[in-house]
Amino acid sequence: MATELEQAKQRLEHFEARHSASGLLLRYANQRLRYFWLRQLFTLGATPVFFLNGHPLAGLLAIALLLLGEAVDCGILSQLPKQLAQGVSVRKLQSLSTATAFFHALTISAVVLLPVAFESSIATIAFGLAFLVAAGINSSFSASFHRRATYTRLAVILATALAFAPLYILRHSVTLVDFWYAFFAIALSVLTVNAFVKSTREAFKRALLSNKEMLKQSHKFALANQELLDRENEIRKLALVAQNANDSIFITNSDAEIIWINDAFTRITGYDQNEAIGQKPATLLNGPETNQSTSDSIRDALAAAKPLRTEILNCTKSGVHIWVETNQVPVLDETGQVEMVIAIERDISAAKQHEAALDAAKIAAEDGERAKAQFLATMSHEIRTPMNGIIGMADLLTEMALPRDQRNYVDTIKVSAEALLRIINDILDFSKFDAGKSTISRSDFAFLGCVESALNILRPKALEKGIFIDLDCLTPVPEMLHGDDGHIRQILINIVGNAIKFTQNGGVTIQVSSTPQNDTHLVTLKVKDTGIGIDQAQIGQIFEEFSQADGDITRKFGGTGLGLTISRLLAREMGGDITVESVANQGSAFTITLPLGAVSDEAVQAAKTDTQAPSDLRLPGVKALVAEDNMTNQLLMKTYLKNTGMNVLYARNGVEAVKLAKRHDPRIIFMDMSMPEMDGIEATRAIRRADIPQPTIIALTANVFASDKAACLNAGMDGFLAKPLKRSDLIGCLAGL
Repeated sequence: MATELEQAKQRLEHFEARHSASGLLLRYANQRLRYFWLRQLFTLGATPVFFLNGHPLAGLLAIALLLLGEAVDCGILSQLPKQLAQGVSVRKLQSLSTATAFFHALTISAVVLLPVAFESSIATIAFGLAFLVAAGINSSFSASFHRRATYTRLAVILATALAFAPLYILRHSVTLVDFWYAFFAIALSVLTVNAFVKSTREAFKRALLSNKEMLKQSHKFALANQELLDRENEIRKLALVAQNANDSIFITNSDAEIIWINDAFTRITGYDQNEAIGQKPATLLNGPETNQSTSDSIRDALAAAKPLRTEILNCTKSGVHIWVETNQVPVLDETGQVEMVIAIERDISAAKQHEAALDAAKIAAEDGERAKAQFLATMSHEIRTPMNGIIGMADLLTEMALPRDQRNYVDTIKVSAEALLRIINDILDFSKFDAGKSTISRSDFAFLGCVESALNILRPKALEKGIFIDLDCLTPVPEMLHGDDGHIRQILINIVGNAIKFTQNGGVTIQVSSTPQNDTHLVTLKVKDTGIGIDQAQIGQIFEEFSQADGDITRKFGGTGLGLTISRLLAREMGGDITVESVANQGSAFTITLPLGAVSDEAVQAAKTDTQAPSDLRLPGVKALVAEDNMTNQLLMKTYLKNTGMNVLYARNGVEAVKLAKRHDPRIIFMDMSMPEMDGIEATRAIRRADIPQPTIIALTANVFASDKAACLNAGMDGFLAKPLKRSDLIGCLAGL
């Protein structure tokens, strides 16, 4: 059928080409050339007439003129195909062929008029008129192909016929009857030729329209056949796809009864054609555990002629429950009513089981995270509570006049306790980052003061090892900047502390520079040491958690392997970064870059006027309540508050704290979060509900997570002090009363 369509198309194209301007011109030329020898036979047959007219020379001249006209006309026409192929325009070739037709018609005219000029016999003259009529009829065959050439010939022939009678009368004496006979003969000849021309053109037009319409219809028929064949092929392919698809496919009629199923339907559900056809899908496949609302939604959607995709629990022939994803599409008839429904269903039971397993795993992971958070909170509290006592008592002992040996013992206790506290802080900080709960708290602060405070903490260790710590400002640094000074101090303590730990000779140099950038300053701190350095093959590992460049380092120098990891995480959290360059046995250089906000001059001046909390604060007669179950921490608080002149009460649990608060109306309460019988959160809420003058309540706890601080504030507390508690922090808190 594809060949038939191509053939019909080719026939139509060929027809259009034949009846185009160039096609008609070529057909005109071919026709004239095809009948060339027939015209010459006619001329040869007329030759005796020309010689019997009494003037043989005139006959020879007439024959010569005829042959000349034919030669010129056919010679030009034979070149038309070649000239068209060379790109000569059709209009130009039409004009040229019209000119040769005119010349050829003049030679015919000469043949007719020569006998009259030589006073030939009436028979010769009659033959000339007949020849003229024959020439006109012969020319009319080309009227549909080349109108200009045809009508040019006919015009010349008509002019010859009109000139024939006057010329004949002038050359001969004729009667009136002879004149009218001649006139009617010429008129009849002209009418005959005209009628033949009209008949020929009308027949050509009818044939043209008929053939063109027939070819168009043939092409349309072939096209329709091709479309039908394509549709049949498409339907056949779709049928094969549906029949061999892995998904279950069934079709229902307007009454929602199954009329067709594929092989996958039988494989998945267990029902063959005899069992399925004529049944309603819900009746056949729904089980006791099928969600009725889902089944109703399918029915309602199809009743409204709307497609629907959903999931439903079905039951196979053997009673096995399967989850299927069903996609049901209604097919509408001309009136808009549902004619049939095509349903494609996929078995998603395995996906559902996997989804359930993922949900269970997610719940288990969340339970694990909660357990981990609870464990860290508990461990933080349980470790920090005794650490508060150890460090606090060590601080108090250092203020006493002790013999050198005893002072060394106290310093050792204090350093060891602080080292243990740093390890705990590292683990807790990393757990915050791991849980995505780390927060950046920005404020205006004195940048160089922050750096100096970090170095002051580390200088004793450097002096103990006999190495130097230098601070160089390579560029002017703003007096105050906006950022998280606590985390910046933590980064410096980690980086510079590491440099001191791994440096045996020489020292550590901190180079500070600042570059203004719009409303910020890009601050760079380069920490260079002359320590053991890092091998290039291992330098990429130093920022990984719980890892160091060499396993022997942990045994020799100690540490958790979290300091650098936390420092880089903090720097990146603040929009900066930490990079390292190092050469083994020559030292390392850590570069800390931090974008910090600019601080206005007014804010700088205001900060300078702020007063610091006094180191010795007197608050005589002020009532304070300390809710603390740990006796060591109670003793520490008594010692810290001994010289303040305050009237301090102590409670061992939340219940006692509430009773004492209602009875004594303290101005400030230090509330431990974890206590027996009633914790600090519940005790605070009870105090806030009580009809008493409301005190300032400060959380005093070893629970240092952000969530713990938020819980304290939400319960109604006014502040937060973390254990291990420093006396300076406590005095600073009291200074705000």
